[in-house]
Formats: sequence, structure tokens, C-alpha cells
Amino acid sequence: MAAFTSIDNPELYFQVKLYTGNGSTNAITFDGDIDMQPDFLWIKRRDGADNHTLFDAVRGVTKAIYSDLTNTEDTLADSLSSFDSNGFTLGADTGSTTVNENTETHVAWAWKEASGIFDIVSYTGNGSVRTISHSLSSVVPKFMMFKGRSVGNTWGVYYGDNTDAIFLDENSATSDSDTYWNDTSPTTSVFTLSSNTKVNQDTKTYIGYLFSEVQGYSSIGTYIGNGVEPNFVYTGFTPRWVLRKALQSSCNWTIFDSKRETNENDQRIKLNTNDAEAASSANAIDLVSNGFVCRGTDDDTNADGNTYIYMAFAESPLVNSNGVPCNAK
Repeated sequence: MAAFTSIDNPELYFQVKLYTGNGSTNAITFDGDIDMQPDFLWIKRRDGADNHTLFDAVRGVTKAIYSDLTNTEDTLADSLSSFDSNGFTLGADTGSTTVNENTETHVAWAWKEASGIFDIVSYTGNGSVRTISHSLSSVVPKFMMFKGRSVGNTWGVYYGDNTDAIFLDENSATSDSDTYWNDTSPTTSVFTLSSNTKVNQDTKTYIGYLFSEVQGYSSIGTYIGNGVEPNFVYTGFTPRWVLRKALQSSCNWTIFDSKRETNENDQRIKLNTNDAEAASSANAIDLVSNGFVCRGTDDDTNADGNTYIYMAFAESPLVNSNGVPCNAK
């Protein structure tokens, strides 16, 4: 019988770090019990209204984009200085960025590129239907998000096995248009783009982040709101991090993680706004041994009949590769 998971320690590929800015050189070391050099770094100030700032090793340090903005890529000399063997180093951040202001609190979500798990793809648009290769090897990407670097536009997101599009920086509903993915699902080797300027404007440069579903490590799917408490969503592991969004309009993208608050978690961060972290009992979830439980009932969380997409990464699998159950929460 096949092992439940091939990844006993999710910290090999994903870690979360809380830190306080110092306004000077700031070497941040991850807290995990194994070293991980990140390739994709997503930073958000917790105690104030500053933008989500995203960096990756393909574009290079100092190259910032923002999940809550349509801006083109910025070059920020005093922001990220290096991706390190077990963390990252920040520059002085004298006010041009929002990742290391003195005394401000932040959260950093960090991923490592790996075949079959996570891939970063840079490309130049051509304005017509085309395929682009990826390096996920034998697996199909289940969640892809794309942002123009040289053109200011909305983020385009592909989710699950659905060829509709949704937009990372907006609270809008999905778009049923073949101008994004040409109504074509990705394969184990390529993804398809059509002519929409959000993902493929001629001569413009783009960056794409591609995530796969790996049993015991990552779960990408949908659930239906029931309008009452509780509403359990099975992932097959204790979540370290959960992202979700209703497919209906006027609903925010929200992120929870177990570093900021364990088990009963109402400290949400909206990724489509620059809002500070805030407690919301109407939006709360519990992070449990085999999934998460929606405790709230509002539109962003668990409204009756709403369909929600989610992506979650593990703190620990339900059962390890030797068939041994991990500790329950």
C-alpha cells in the first residue's frame, strides 16, 4: 500500500515566521527544526495598514509586487537583501517599503521551489493563445496566480479543476471567460494562456506561482457554506496556513496561520486589502488534526450556499510515511 504522505516534515518546503522590524539590517531565522532556504517570500505587517509585499528568487531580491495592488513591479533597494540558508535578511527599510520599519510587527510566509510541489515561472506575454512549460514534473498545478511585472493590472488566479478565473487583489466573483486559460486545464508539463491582458499582454513581463496538491502536505479544493457552526473541511493534516475565498462577489480573501494563533483562530489577514491583522469571531476557524473547522457564518467564511475555494499547507500530516499517526490537536 502506498504511504499516506511522502513529506513527513512540511517545514522542508513551507515555513511561517513572526518578527519585529528594527529599521536596520535584520537577519531573520526560521523557527522550524530543519533549515529551509526560501524561494518565495510573502510579508505582511500585522499591526498596521501596509501592503502585502511579495518577493521571489526568480525575479531577484529588491523586486517587489503586492497582492492587494495592481501596481507594476517595484525595485526597493532597502527591502529584501538576501534569501538565506534558513531565513532571509532585510535592509534598513527607511520608509520606502513596509517589511522592516522599526518596532512594527510582521508575518512572513515562505515557500521553497521543488519538483512536484511548487514552481515559479517568469514569461513574456504574446497576446494570443499559447502554452508555457512548468517544472512541477509529474503533477498538475491546482492553484496558479499570475501578476504583470511591467504592466499594472489585476492578479489572475486559476483554481482547482475549474477554468474560470478569480482575482487575488479583489473581492469580486469569478469570471467565466475563455480569455484567461482558453477553457483549458493545465497538464503535468504546461499551462495554457489566452489573450487577456491580466495574464498575457503582448511584450509585457509576468510572474506566475504554481502550487500542486500533495497528500499530507497541501490541500486545494472547495467547500460549501452551511450558515451554521461548525462546518468541517478535511485536509488530511494539521494546517499551518489556510487561504480561502468565496466565489461570490463582495467576499474577501482571508489567511489564517497557526504561528499567529493556534487551534481556535480568529486573527484574519485579508490579502486583497492592506488592512492590519484583526480579530473576527464571525470569520474564525479552528485548526485541527485533520483539517479546519469554520466557526463563523459571515460571507467571507461560511454563508449558507456559498462556494469557497481554499488552499492549505501542513504543520504536520495526519499520518506519516511509515503509517504512524501524528499527534492530534
